[in-house]
Amino acid sequence: MENNGDFTIQKLAPLIRGKKLSPVELTRFLLERISRFQQEINAYITITADTAMAQAGKAEKEICKGDYRGVLHGIPISLKDLIYTCNVRTTAGAKILRKFVPKENAELVNRLLKTGCVFLGKTNMHEFAFGATNVNPHYGPVHNPWDRRCISGGSSGGSAASVVSAQAMGSFGTDTGGSIRIPAAACGCVGLKPTYGRVPMTGVIPLAVSLDHAGPLSRCVMDAAFLFEATAEPNIWGFNPKRAVAEIGKGIKDFRIGIPRQYFFDRLQPAVRRAVLAAAAVIERAGAKIVEVNLAGMDKTAQLAAEITADEALAYHEKWLEQKFKDYGEDVRSRLELSRKATAIAYIRAQQDRLAYSEEMSKTLEGIHVLLAPTLPVVAPLIDENEVRIGRYCEDVRLALLSLTRPGNLSGLPAISVPCGFSAEGLPIGLQLIGRRSGEASLLRVAYAYEQATPWHLHFPPEIQKERGLAGSGKKRGKGAKG
Repeated sequence: MENNGDFTIQKLAPLIRGKKLSPVELTRFLLERISRFQQEINAYITITADTAMAQAGKAEKEICKGDYRGVLHGIPISLKDLIYTCNVRTTAGAKILRKFVPKENAELVNRLLKTGCVFLGKTNMHEFAFGATNVNPHYGPVHNPWDRRCISGGSSGGSAASVVSAQAMGSFGTDTGGSIRIPAAACGCVGLKPTYGRVPMTGVIPLAVSLDHAGPLSRCVMDAAFLFEATAEPNIWGFNPKRAVAEIGKGIKDFRIGIPRQYFFDRLQPAVRRAVLAAAAVIERAGAKIVEVNLAGMDKTAQLAAEITADEALAYHEKWLEQKFKDYGEDVRSRLELSRKATAIAYIRAQQDRLAYSEEMSKTLEGIHVLLAPTLPVVAPLIDENEVRIGRYCEDVRLALLSLTRPGNLSGLPAISVPCGFSAEGLPIGLQLIGRRSGEASLLRVAYAYEQATPWHLHFPPEIQKERGLAGSGKKRGKGAKG
């Protein structure tokens, strides 16, 4: 493992602002890494090199003139390929949309453009976001940067892999059943799923509209806060997203952190259990109080989330299923086909159950600031594995990956995954924190306090070592940069 904690937005933004690091040189460096690693990691579907260099050049000129917009100005990032980008194809990882070019941007893209950030390209994903492995039959699987034989997790696997392998400074993905947090845990980065509705979904191809969320993936918690703040809707439930960055370093003394008695710790690989319990001890030493909480009915969440997701996905895909049936990958097609027998009554009851569950989760969080749990019960499985072993049991890979993240989507509560260790095989392990509705500020405070007390965010795959010449001293200057 190589220490590379300096290659973050948090560390590089001041260098760009001080004209000690050129956005053009940084963008060129990342594009070179994309070219180097695309074949073996396959993080991208579309690479927008010309657009990225033009945006970087514009950012550099603005900064040199003293028109610095903020911390994301000149920072190159990637976008999951179901987020609309004007005049850039948006495939959603599907054969059906391989030539689709939107005529407008998603709202979150417009918000990011206002910050002056740079778009490197559109990242690979599970077809139509309907899966958790990121094994894509049309564009190939995304390979885990820690072990190319393993999955990246999905459906935002390309976004996570692009961040971890230094092919982007940050990324945006979506999360319907865990699709930001799953790849964040599997690849070893930070993934934030904000409160439902906090980041606008306008112009994002849906999977299940009542469960879909958009949010950032990044190398560290502070970077996630920057990206969240830039895109968050300020007028929901009276929350000001500017608190996310302003309060992140205030500590967690007297915070109450809940550990669920049920479900989340029932069936885990031993390495995952050890790492997450060790993380709880670190958080307690940071000043928080750990308390046990009851979460009844958690065993029903998997079926409930699956039913709502499939029904809402079928509503979006119905015409294509009739006209372009063979253009779907087998796994996505089969899940959509299963929904044809669903009834309106069953769907309405499922939504009623979801609302009841959400209220119960919110009540549980009234007495605590954050819930603490594993993100995944396992480390990243091999790409060709259909089952994964957990103790004496073998479980379906997809169901295992989704089992601990779906509760955050059903409730609509904010949740984050942060690295908390490695297995004996050198694969990352993720710690999941779930917060109160619109409680991103407190959630990020806990995640940041844990991150600062541990070394895990500093470890990235050995290939990242070459970045350090660029990120470390700040001496590299591009055209137009001034000391």
